[in-house]
Amino acid sequence: MAPHVKRAFRYRFYPTPEQAAELARTFGCVRKVYNLALAARSEAWTQRRERVGYNATSAMLTAWKRTDELAYLGEVSSVPLQQCLRHLQRAFTNFFAKRARYPRFKSKRNSRAGAEYTASAFRFRDGSLTLAKMSDPLDIVWSRPLPEGAKPSTVTVSRDAAGRWFVSLLCEHPPVDPLPATGTAVGVDMGLDQLLTLSTGEKIANPRHERRDRARLACAQRKLSRKREGSANRMKARFRVARIHARIADRRRDHLHKITTRLVRDNQTIVIEDLAVGNMLKNAGLARAISDAAWREFRDLLDYKAGWYGRRLVVADRWFPSSKLCSACGSVREKMPLCVRTWDCDCGATHDRDVNAAKNLLAAGLAASACGAGVRPQRNTPGGLSAMKQETLRREPQESRSLRGGRSQDPVWAMNAASVRLAKP
Repeated sequence: MAPHVKRAFRYRFYPTPEQAAELARTFGCVRKVYNLALAARSEAWTQRRERVGYNATSAMLTAWKRTDELAYLGEVSSVPLQQCLRHLQRAFTNFFAKRARYPRFKSKRNSRAGAEYTASAFRFRDGSLTLAKMSDPLDIVWSRPLPEGAKPSTVTVSRDAAGRWFVSLLCEHPPVDPLPATGTAVGVDMGLDQLLTLSTGEKIANPRHERRDRARLACAQRKLSRKREGSANRMKARFRVARIHARIADRRRDHLHKITTRLVRDNQTIVIEDLAVGNMLKNAGLARAISDAAWREFRDLLDYKAGWYGRRLVVADRWFPSSKLCSACGSVREKMPLCVRTWDCDCGATHDRDVNAAKNLLAAGLAASACGAGVRPQRNTPGGLSAMKQETLRREPQESRSLRGGRSQDPVWAMNAASVRLAKP
């Protein structure tokens, strides 16, 4: 029997005025304790080269509660305050492991707030959840049932910028059963005109959710800019802007979930390209459209769903010339501007740019799959290179080769696709 895994189940709830006030006080205290602990740890290191860990900050919290200035910290549940110190410890651990940047202070102006409760600070019985310092259970909208017999180990309460309240319950859950194996594989080319183009020739339109609400968003932002700083009307206008942003994000996320679920359900192997989205966003002319397409979120959804359901996700190297490579003869064009949507090869084949790229990605992914997981491109140049590969290297600018350490010359690299790596499940 497969071991259980921990999964979070997120629901929306509607607090009473008393519950909202209690949670707001808790969020404020969590932010205050986090900032005080971060300042203490930073000061100890910069001034005395002294490392301060979780145990020391926990002792500091006890001392802070005894002062007149911070006595209000004792009016809320102590569990969220201790949990925020653990979160700070994890942030420093990730920083020293070079997985994240240095922890930052939490801003009061940031509308996103949250608090985490462990099992000692909440009661969950018969589908009702009651938090510490509260007499009544939360009014939760159970949009989907919890697993049978599930008992939450931690509960995280949060409020987004639009003022919506959410509760996330972390439970032990049996692993998802893998889907029946299929023999189908698909290459996926991501774009802006068409959100996705499949190697089968199917094109999935880009809904452009942000563009559809751009006029409403601009109008709300103009009204916000005219409101006096710190006034109640400015607060109302800010919530209107946040609600429009939340509507855009919700529709985009729902659309991506439906697409990724369909791709994972229908295909055993999915091949996508590794896009440097962060670098692309530096293009002022395309940054807004790229952000609206949410390529990074699409890849993240595919990644974990493929791992859940026993599918294989193959990610092609970002330098693989999927658009410039002819899927019929294997020749590579020297240049391919974005304005070129269809092109003719010297072999007589006429290509749709996106469909051709998806076909090349599929061929590259199948070539890597045939070699098994763990295939990595070679960094030296073996003898007996084909004329096509030599021509590709000759035409390629020197600075492009130096950026990625040289083009791979793996003999198994079908159709110039050696720069393919398998994503870890």
